[in-house]
Amino acid sequence: MVVCLPQGCRSIRWRVPRNIFGIPRHKLHVLDPHQKRFSSTNGRSKEDVDKPLASLGAADGGEHYDTTSYATYAQRTGLDTSSTTYVGTHYEYQVASTLRRLGFDLKRVGGRGDFGIDLIGTWVVPSSPRPLQVIMQCKAAATKTMIGPRLIRELEGAFVGAPPGWRGDGVIGLLVAQKPATKGVRDSLRRSRWPMGFISCLPDGKVQQMLWNRPAEDEGLAGLGVGIRFSEGDHNAQELILTVQGKPSTP
Repeated sequence: MVVCLPQGCRSIRWRVPRNIFGIPRHKLHVLDPHQKRFSSTNGRSKEDVDKPLASLGAADGGEHYDTTSYATYAQRTGLDTSSTTYVGTHYEYQVASTLRRLGFDLKRVGGRGDFGIDLIGTWVVPSSPRPLQVIMQCKAAATKTMIGPRLIRELEGAFVGAPPGWRGDGVIGLLVAQKPATKGVRDSLRRSRWPMGFISCLPDGKVQQMLWNRPAEDEGLAGLGVGIRFSEGDHNAQELILTVQGKPSTP
């Protein structure tokens, strides 16, 4: 059974309304007329989008590529699994794996001069005729009080430092954290001229919140919404899904 959250409701913990921020659309989408407007209708084919991803080198020399291989690597090298390095890297792999069911194809990157970019790749969404390019920053250890406007400003800087192939039109930036977005984050996203969004993903891989701003809609997310699917026979088991024009959709 699928429940699509009503357009006019207020956002509650773990739940996001279809109009993303739960406030009237005419207030949500007021942009400064001097801000740059983006468009995803730039003629890129899927090959044009996917090819740069294949050329990127893997982080850490390719010694691990998912949660399983990273756990093996940590055991082999004696890496402390309670360390910030392990927790952060494991979370990045978990996010990449989890978001695959929502149409993301992500690769872990990083290193000096990466402007905080942890994951990079593409996002196939039913609301866009072409795959969207995405850059992600993941905040594994951040608490709710730490998920603030400062992180949105850092994400804006990531657009400037993105590798070739992820600059210019057709790129969306996403901040991923374990806690829901605060009011400060939502307000900062709304004000930003950059196409950006926020995803709350638990350490176990459960996605509990997705939201984005008007410039991101202009890039190809217009008409895309968020709903909840309840498992048949167990209404306590639920998962976040994407909807198009209010109807459930899979990428």
